[in-house]
Amino acid sequence: MAELESTILDAALHVFSRYGVKRTSMSDLCEVASVSRQTLYNHFRNKDDILRGLIKRYTDLALAEIHADLQAANSLGARLDLIFDRMVVRGYDTIQTMPNAQDFIDGVNAVSEEALQQSAERFRAVIFDTLVPHAQVFSKRGLDVAELSDFVQRAAKTAGMTARDRADLIQQLVTLRQLCTTAASQPEADPTENKEG
Repeated sequence: MAELESTILDAALHVFSRYGVKRTSMSDLCEVASVSRQTLYNHFRNKDDILRGLIKRYTDLALAEIHADLQAANSLGARLDLIFDRMVVRGYDTIQTMPNAQDFIDGVNAVSEEALQQSAERFRAVIFDTLVPHAQVFSKRGLDVAELSDFVQRAAKTAGMTARDRADLIQQLVTLRQLCTTAASQPEADPTENKEG
């Protein structure tokens, strides 16, 4: 992403979070970003484009951090914690600092369905890549990795939207991680099974 676009998006996030999407004008964005109207319109046609740009940038940055740190995470649980932190917790924390958080959320949801879907798909792919080494064990438990990845991504995002507070969010994500790690653990042999011999 070009430096100027990044500057505009930084300014937009600041202004949207402070005043809300509805009350922010393109002139406000120009003033805070210190760019001319023409420069702003050369990069973003309207606030909807800016909101889509914010979603894409958040996703790009989160995925870059996940990829950079994933190898150091030495277990499935640690990898899921990393993904959940970058995918959900950091966004939740950012939203909690916004005076006009609901207006920002409503603005994003109203104009950016396609961008949100693309973001969800990219996170789902990372979750799939994280779970696929355990596909054989999941299969023994009747779980399909693609379906499980979709469920985990949706459950984590829903937790971020519905949590009563940060502690509740973390507990929901811990539970989701525990469900995945338990399902990925090798089933113990049943001592009552007949053994061929």
